[in-house]
Amino acid sequence: MTTQALPSALAAIVDDFQALSEPERLQLLLEFSEGLPELPDRLKDHPELLEQVVECQSPLFLTVETDTNDDGAVRLFFKAPPEAPTTRGFAGVLHEGLDGLTAVEILSVPDDMPELLGLTRAITPLRMRGMTAMLGRIKRKVAASSNQG
Repeated sequence: MTTQALPSALAAIVDDFQALSEPERLQLLLEFSEGLPELPDRLKDHPELLEQVVECQSPLFLTVETDTNDDGAVRLFFKAPPEAPTTRGFAGVLHEGLDGLTAVEILSVPDDMPELLGLTRAITPLRMRGMTAMLGRIKRKVAASSNQG
């Protein structure tokens, strides 16, 4: 599968990963973990608004919001511990690649997109499943919220 099926920001990230050797890919994933934005205060104080992705080995929580003023742009919010750089890194990739897109664009991302990062040999299958589950959870929440509109 090529990156043509991906929204442009996510395709650019996948291209960056694919251009690197495996050790460099892990380093890039760590850079994404450091770039993951903090939760806004309105979510920090209300953990019940976040949903845990139980398939992740580390405690990862996320939520999505559709911005009604901004052409239906979807905003992604993640909470992952600093001591879980792999999980945070993938959350960072998804945040940078998907945040601000429309529901249609997010729902069009192939479920196996995490495999395109070329990390399957560098990261355990369990962690890869967690990454795939994160994307799946985002897509389910986006689908549910766009059906309510």
